Amino acid sequence: MIAFRHFALRRGSRLLLSDIDLTIQSGWRLGVIGRNGCGKSSLFAALQGRLESDAGELDLPAKLRLASVAQETPALPDPALDYVLGGDEEVAAALREEADAQARGDAEAMARAHHRIEELHGYDARARAGRLMHGLGFAAETHERAVKAFSGGWRVRLNLARALMAPSDLLLLDEPTNHLDLDAVLWLEEWLRRYQGTLLVISHDREFLDAVTSHTLHLHEGGARLYTGNYSAFERLRAEQLRQQQIAHEREQAERAHLQSFVDRFKAKASKAKQAQSRMKRLEKLAGTEAVRAERPFRFQFAVPDRLPDSMLQLEEVSAGYAIPLPLPSGERAGVRGGARGEEASERAPMESGTSLGPSPQPSPRGGEGANAVLTDGGHHLKAVLSDVRFRLEAGERIGLLGPNGAGKSTLVKTLVGELPPLAGERKAHKDLKIGYFAQHTVESLREGASPFDHLQDKAPGVAAQVLRDFLGSWNFAGDRAFESVDGFSGGERARLALALIAWDKPNLLLLDEPTNHLDLDMREALADALADFDGALVLVSHDRHLLGLVCDSFWRVADGAVESFDGDLDDYARWLRSRGAAVKKANEPASTESAADRRRASAAQREQDKAAKARVKKIDARVAAIDTDLAALEAKLADPATYNGPTAELMKLGQRQADLRREKEALEAEWLELYEQLEAASA
Repeated sequence: MIAFRHFALRRGSRLLLSDIDLTIQSGWRLGVIGRNGCGKSSLFAALQGRLESDAGELDLPAKLRLASVAQETPALPDPALDYVLGGDEEVAAALREEADAQARGDAEAMARAHHRIEELHGYDARARAGRLMHGLGFAAETHERAVKAFSGGWRVRLNLARALMAPSDLLLLDEPTNHLDLDAVLWLEEWLRRYQGTLLVISHDREFLDAVTSHTLHLHEGGARLYTGNYSAFERLRAEQLRQQQIAHEREQAERAHLQSFVDRFKAKASKAKQAQSRMKRLEKLAGTEAVRAERPFRFQFAVPDRLPDSMLQLEEVSAGYAIPLPLPSGERAGVRGGARGEEASERAPMESGTSLGPSPQPSPRGGEGANAVLTDGGHHLKAVLSDVRFRLEAGERIGLLGPNGAGKSTLVKTLVGELPPLAGERKAHKDLKIGYFAQHTVESLREGASPFDHLQDKAPGVAAQVLRDFLGSWNFAGDRAFESVDGFSGGERARLALALIAWDKPNLLLLDEPTNHLDLDMREALADALADFDGALVLVSHDRHLLGLVCDSFWRVADGAVESFDGDLDDYARWLRSRGAAVKKANEPASTESAADRRRASAAQREQDKAAKARVKKIDARVAAIDTDLAALEAKLADPATYNGPTAELMKLGQRQADLRREKEALEAEWLELYEQLEAASA
């Protein structure tokens, strides 16, 4: 149990949290939400002991094992797998001791180390670290790559894997879905649902919060309020509370006006003096319920394009990928960039724009065919990530790109933009096409020391200053904010400025590659509204399912070197991912060398296993139904205001019982899913 008692927290001169009384029960999965700057990350810093409270107490259990994601990753020469394994410090130390003892030939030390590793179940630690890396999108061939060879976004994933590797009772995750694609987000959700400790997660991804949290902590105007349920449940409860507060305020104001009217009329009359005094005392005792202050939602829009051609952009039989310069004869080194997974480790060579590099390249002796084939053309290796791409964009189309990590979604977007010329085939763009392109480097390319006004003036040097200021104000850079340096901006503010600069050009096609990183919930809602009202065409890559579902009319899947229309929604895509993973696992299993008798025995054993699995599924269904009944009764009791007039201990028991039932249900559902997939695989 974690307890805050009259807790207050200050950053500099600013009071972030004041007089917080809060208890977090063991095993809760708590979503911490609130506007940027409300104190979410500071609260995490206090839990980690990096920030002292200004008042009150924070009580943590003795010997609490706490894990969190490091903010920085040192440029280490160590293999990535070893870095992740180091998250379990005891196992990593025992494995090092064993290796050192083996190198020294010290049998006694080896025996001690072996015993310690057995105690810690450490001999499967490398496999566990490998599974974490695989789930977060690292290909098997990158596991031994040096940590320093990865870019910032991939190092963030390494830090996340290292935190998940650490044995913990309390896990703190601050925006864990940033720098993840949709596949990795879905995997992380499954992992967190199975996590047995207490989880506190800060996130602006409402679908992610709905999937993994059992409680919600809302930080607002220096206070903290705890809600039972996930983010959607919080929104419903919060709306109802605000409605009730406004009703109470209006009722109180009416009573206040009535009492004041009586006092004003009769306080001078001796016959009514006592009654007037009584009403004055009643006025003083009124609670003073505040009116609900409607928070003005932030809104912006993309201007109507000047021209909107019907057929905007087309790729015909395109091979998309990268040109890698051949080694220089004198031993000089040239910066290169590899394919989809190699992008983060190197620089791409500059290339001339155009529809193609020339004739269709021929396979080199070192290359292959299809996706990721390495071809030669003059002084380059041509690394094809996608082949035979036929993609057409019409006015008004809203397409979401789906696909496993590293499959080539960003490569496709860059080819559509024209940043990557096709290796073969043709890119046809309408003469009136005007592209608005957002990618991670869009935010990184903002000039340090320059203000939003400076950036916009660079794009529109002849436009009146007031016009520029009015436009920036519509993107929430009003007044002096328009002249502040971007150096002090948060990631969300930088992303908002980058979107504003794109909107200024009035594009008729938006190509957005993960635009929601660092955006808070309000900004994401504003972006969804703006994209829904946008008159032009849209191609979107995002891990935010809420945004994808709101703004995309159709989906295309990028996988296995191909780009094809996907006939389904995001739930169908999640199912496809699971089935694909199962198929890959089955394909990687070694070929059987069993005899016919062995196969008959294995078949009989499989039938018995399936029979037991079916029986277990029935038991799980019955138990889940019983749990649902108990939960409904508990939730009805917790929704009754009278419950809160009773003893606090009784209320705590109800909350604990509810948490226990939810954990049991989630564990049973996870087991049910594994059994179901096992039975499906057996019948395939």
